[in-house]
Amino acid sequence: MARNSDAENSQRGNTGAATRVRAKPDSFLIVCRCFSFVTSLAALLCIAVNVLSAVRSFKNGSNIFDGVFRCYAVAIAIFVVVAETEWGFVVKFWKVLEYWAGRGMLQIFVSVMTRAYSDSSSERDVLVLLQNISSYILLACGLVYVISGIMCIGCLKRARQKKEVSTEQAIKDLQDLEKRREELQALLIVERV
Repeated sequence: MARNSDAENSQRGNTGAATRVRAKPDSFLIVCRCFSFVTSLAALLCIAVNVLSAVRSFKNGSNIFDGVFRCYAVAIAIFVVVAETEWGFVVKFWKVLEYWAGRGMLQIFVSVMTRAYSDSSSERDVLVLLQNISSYILLACGLVYVISGIMCIGCLKRARQKKEVSTEQAIKDLQDLEKRREELQALLIVERV
């Protein structure tokens, strides 16, 4: 009887100290996520600048073409932001956005649209400055994407993401099995008594 109680205590001690297995975060994927965040912020700045330019163009009424052009730039910049989220629905229907070179070309196109038709009058110096800043940041991000796409960094990122997902799934399965083992051990202890 004393031997059974010792065995039960040792089993309870093992179940109480469940081992936690955690996956190490992949530093490459963290860098990619940070870069994607910076690109999204640059695209959002382009959206804001283009909206302000469109409002001023329509408000003055003198340059309707510029206002329409800015509206198109806003619409395409929204695609850039959505592409950076890597939402499955978007990537499924626009396969070119899955590849970094295609994504980079879209960003370069938006930056050129933002930079085009800058009005350098003295009353709009701040708006022109914001246009220049946002367009050059997005242009730099687009160039990095195109160069990285040519070097197949996007393929490497997708492979590492799949590995990360499979590792997370394996850890979850392991934790579920550990939990189930503890439940079965508790049932076994109850049946022995």
